[in-house]
Amino acid sequence: MPYTAPDFLDVDSLLTDEERVVRDTVRSFVDERIMPDISRHFEEGTFPSEIVREMGELGLLGANIEGYGCAGMGDIAYGVICRELERGDSGIRSFASVQGSLVMYPIRNFGSEEQKQRWLPRLAKGEAIGCFGLTEPDFGSDPGGMITTAKPTADGWVLNGAKMWITNGSVSDVAVVWAKTPEGIRGFLVERGAKGFTAPDIDRKWSLRASHTSELVFDDVRLPKDAILPGTKGLVSALHCLNSARYGIAWGAVGAAQACYDEALTHAKTRVVYGKPIGRFQMVQNKLVEMLTAITNGQLMAWRLGSLKEAGKSHFTQVSMAKRHNVKMALDAARTTRDILGASGITHEYVCGRHAANLESVITYEGTHDIHMLIVGMHVTGLNALGNE
Repeated sequence: MPYTAPDFLDVDSLLTDEERVVRDTVRSFVDERIMPDISRHFEEGTFPSEIVREMGELGLLGANIEGYGCAGMGDIAYGVICRELERGDSGIRSFASVQGSLVMYPIRNFGSEEQKQRWLPRLAKGEAIGCFGLTEPDFGSDPGGMITTAKPTADGWVLNGAKMWITNGSVSDVAVVWAKTPEGIRGFLVERGAKGFTAPDIDRKWSLRASHTSELVFDDVRLPKDAILPGTKGLVSALHCLNSARYGIAWGAVGAAQACYDEALTHAKTRVVYGKPIGRFQMVQNKLVEMLTAITNGQLMAWRLGSLKEAGKSHFTQVSMAKRHNVKMALDAARTTRDILGASGITHEYVCGRHAANLESVITYEGTHDIHMLIVGMHVTGLNALGNE
């Protein structure tokens, strides 16, 4: 049966006709191209690379970027894309988020015209893949403490350092890398094949298995002068990119939660214990109602945030709140679904275990649950609990 997402308050009626077309298109894509094989990819630790160009053809890569062959959709449409992709798997949504928000976004907003013309059309079509290098082995929540450096030379730059937990790293054609320079933190484009640049995969993961996660290592990598993203000015430029990606995560987590709830509800109606479906037991109904209520809150939060973003009125602390709330909500939904499914929930026949494992990464990356709490807390109190300031 075609998938129908739970939508108790008919939140999707708030979408425009165009946004509903985007929803239905991506939902069908996930049904036909993701769901049949994603469990196998997760088990084997592989990414379905054959879908990358298909995603490009559908306009799913850098969907809310204007010009240069990009789809130019609105921010809500981009959110809907993330929601539908993550219903399939967080690794698929992560690929699209990194490509669009963390690679294409900085090139579009901080790059030279030559960099935009060279990379954006190819990235939009899926003909090239990018990654984003900010986090380091010893600097995650404190990215400003990075030790990666780019030193100027007569004819360019010399890059040294390492980045960690990089989605798409080993398969990327270009990496957006953040490094300390004499002028502060700046962004650079580092191309595959540059001498001294390696990107070994991080193996033995039990989360985001259907995704490439890598380390980036720079050993006296010589870059031309025009490798710098000229519009980048300090760490704030990198944080703008992360804010764009976190917005997509806030939507994507809703999709994972909806997939789990749909599975739990189906099981509750069909699993017979003591001669009746377990959905007739009050405890199971309580779990389903709590889950559905939380999902509905997440839907409304994502949609409202998208509306503010499109009106140019959103604030990064609102994105932090939505990312924090919705990912925790989705992780709770995945765990509750596993509980309702009993032993069946630990098998790859069902989606809840895979979503639960993936969301353990999503709740940590691009700002941990606790760090986003401190970001919102600082905003509402005016008191900084981060660092030593």
